[in-house]
Amino acid sequence: MLINLVPDFLAVIGSADPVAAYGTYYHAHEQILSAYWQNYVIDPDAPQFADVVQATVAAPRDDLRAMLAHTDVLTIARTAEQRCRELLEIDVDFDVVLMIGVGGANAGEIVVDGRGMAFVCLEHFTGVANPDTHGLGLEPELIALWLAHEIAHVVRYTSPQSRSLMKSLVAHSGGDYSYWDTGRAASLRELLANEGIAVHVSRAVSPGHAVWEYYGYTRKEFARVRELAPAIERAANADADRVGLGLRLKYLLGGMSAAARTADRLVLPERAGYFVGARMVEAAIARRGLPWAVRAPAEELVAAQSEARTA
Repeated sequence: MLINLVPDFLAVIGSADPVAAYGTYYHAHEQILSAYWQNYVIDPDAPQFADVVQATVAAPRDDLRAMLAHTDVLTIARTAEQRCRELLEIDVDFDVVLMIGVGGANAGEIVVDGRGMAFVCLEHFTGVANPDTHGLGLEPELIALWLAHEIAHVVRYTSPQSRSLMKSLVAHSGGDYSYWDTGRAASLRELLANEGIAVHVSRAVSPGHAVWEYYGYTRKEFARVRELAPAIERAANADADRVGLGLRLKYLLGGMSAAARTADRLVLPERAGYFVGARMVEAAIARRGLPWAVRAPAEELVAAQSEARTA
């Protein structure tokens, strides 16, 4: 189901008391927004919540309004969803959420009470970087790419046919996904495979973009990751069976310090794990297909990768 929270948010910032209106908006959509805040921003109960809300509702939105005026985001989202349903042979209900966030994450995945949601935060897709909203300035045409990426995660976490560790971890938590808890419990191999599969799904659903855009890199960042790829892969292979939140942050999260990204005296480029993960599953996907790969355990993906390379 497509859930469009954009009109409600625009009503918030157009109200006489936007801060109070955001509180009403938050509670009206708490199932979605609390999971978004907890996984991608801060705990909603933290004292900084009020400051973030104040900055969010006060930020200028000319770039967002201009983008919405000339971009049919609903059709983009519906088309991406349908394409994913076909390519991944989706066998589970889920939601696609269009929203305006608070600058945290341009897109992401949520699971609440066993139901998956893939969301995009449109402040990041206006084509114009906005320091007041923390908008990244991504082009609106990339919305489909990122939705496909997140839908792949949702299928991996919730499909009744999924045999992935991520599905088991979500089920063990009572049907709720936590970026932080799964980061503590999943092996690096599973986390890399999870992102690598999503990269390939985004390429299949929304072809024709610059190759670096599928990883969330700039052209310069992509060149640097490719240059260091053998060393990055050696470091990742050494860590593949290890578990710990620090590994997810080191290989897959932007904004980490150089010290936090150091492995065997190499400072890893930010989010280098997306490239490594995509390479790790590429041959397996070519051999077995995306519907199988998105539901397969990381160990079977690695085995299929080895079989494909020796065939």
